[in-house]
This record gives sequence, structure tokens and C-alpha cells, in this order.
Amino acid sequence: MTSQAGVISPSNPLTIVMYHYVRDLEHSRYPQIKGLSTDRFERQLDYIAGNYTVCSLSDLLAASRFGRALPPKPCILTFDDGFADHYTTVFPRLVARGFSGAFFPPARAIVEHALLDVHKIHYILACTEDGAALAAEVLELLAPLRRDFPDIAPDAQLRGEFAIASRFDTADVIFIKRMLQKGLPDPVRAAIADELLRRHVGIAQSVLARELYMDLPQLKCMAKAGMEIGGHGWNHLWLSNLTPQAQEFEIQKTVGFLGQVLGRAPADWTMSYPSGGFNDTTISLLRQAGCALALTTRVSLVTSLDTPYELPRLDTNDLPS
Repeated sequence: MTSQAGVISPSNPLTIVMYHYVRDLEHSRYPQIKGLSTDRFERQLDYIAGNYTVCSLSDLLAASRFGRALPPKPCILTFDDGFADHYTTVFPRLVARGFSGAFFPPARAIVEHALLDVHKIHYILACTEDGAALAAEVLELLAPLRRDFPDIAPDAQLRGEFAIASRFDTADVIFIKRMLQKGLPDPVRAAIADELLRRHVGIAQSVLARELYMDLPQLKCMAKAGMEIGGHGWNHLWLSNLTPQAQEFEIQKTVGFLGQVLGRAPADWTMSYPSGGFNDTTISLLRQAGCALALTTRVSLVTSLDTPYELPRLDTNDLPS
């Protein structure tokens, strides 16, 4: 039976697709970065064009707030992390097809050209073939830092808590990511990540950041061309791990940044939770800050708009290309 336009439901679900790196991997400086090649992206856009109707976050907001109909087999394309790939590779291909896209840059990476911790980890992993050896190196670097942070759990306990394989990563890789994203105190995480970056990547962080992220004029250009720009935090931190005060700081800095991009105070904007982390406090603060929708990393189709601050997405790897 052909899907009919209407309110989102199990019979007419919304597919929200999540992208990160999209580039000519084979000819890039870091071909082992876990990303989507330009060729695969183009083939996936072909698949989407033949099987879905691409719509916008504005369409979704109208459906959520006013019950307006969405087209049959609606699909929203989202791009996290503010990479230069999104301007040079993604943006022109969306424009050529008449597709809308929603982009979620972490504000500090754009404003300060700062290499964020989460992306340091990606570069380190892209330059290291042996995940088990790198996980052991993390614990080796942690050992002397324990003197100033005696409350850090023993190595075996940390392995038990964080070394859990995911759909796309081994247990060792997840251990490295979680330890350096949220499993250790901030000064310890930063010290270990910076040392691993020095050992395995060997390029100045300022150079990597300028290569990796878009700048403000590029974001403004995309917004003027009809692309939608949403929030992704200031520092790309797991919001659910922060105090309410720290969460409020991240969200308010995000609002200020969106004002810079749009040239006006943002209203009814959308948040993409960094690393998918949020809690009830996050949702309450987002409501107060004028946010209307929020995207998670939970893998599912959207079959109801009853929880607009907990919208699931599919990873690009979940769709054929």
C-alpha cells in the first residue's frame, strides 16, 4: 500500500538521517577517519531521492505544533559537528538536488577555531591501527595522573564499565572514546588526549582545526541559501554528565552563537544533543531557551511526535548507498 501524506505515525514514519564526515576519503590526509566517501554519499542521495521525500525541520515543527501533514515517506537530512566537508562536499550536492539539510555545528569549534576533544579522539584513532595497544596506552598515561586524582576507579573497573563494543566499534575503541569523552576528570582527559595527539598525529591543533571545521561566513552562506542551522552545544560535551549550571552555560552559548549565524535571536530552533547525551534538566533548559525540537542518537524511525525533544535518528550506515 502506498503511504499517504499525513501526521507522523507507524504507517507514515519520519526518517531522520545523521551524517558526520563526508569526504573523498581515499585522497584525504586521514583516509581511516570513519566517514562516508563522496561517492557513497552521492549514491545514498540517489537512493533517498527515489524512496523518500526530503523535508525540513520547519516542516517537522509545523507537524509537531500544528498537526500539519508531512509528505509520504518523509526524510530529514542532518549533519553534525560543523565540518568543512559539509560546506565543500555536502552543501553543493544538496543545492543541486533541491534538498534541504539541517546542520549542527559545535559553536566553539567555529568561533574560536578550537580542536574539540571529541575530534582529537577521531584523529588519534584514524592514525592508529592497533586499538588494543592504544587502549593500553591510555591506561599507561593515566597511571601517573592518579596521584592528583585518587578517586579514579581502578583500571579493571574502568575496562568493565567502558570497554563495551557498539554497532560500529570494537570494545577497545569504545573504551578509548568513552574514557576520553566522559570517563575521566576533565584535566585528565585533556592531558591524555593531547599527548596521544602529539604522539600519533603530530600536527599542530590549530592547523587541524582550521582544516576540519567551517567558519562563520560559510555557515551564514549556507543559512542564506536555505539550509537550516541548529545547536550542538559550545564544547560538544555530554550534557547529561554536566551540572545544571554547566548545562545552562552550554545552551546559552549555543543560543548566542545561533544569533551570530542567523543575524537575529533564534526562535523555535533545534538542538542536536552532542554524543546523544541529555536528561530532564536538559529538556527543561532547552524549552526555556526557545528550543522547539531536539535530536538524539537513538536508532529508530520517528513514529510519533509526542516527545519532540527525544527524536531518534538513523545513522547513514543504516541506509543503502
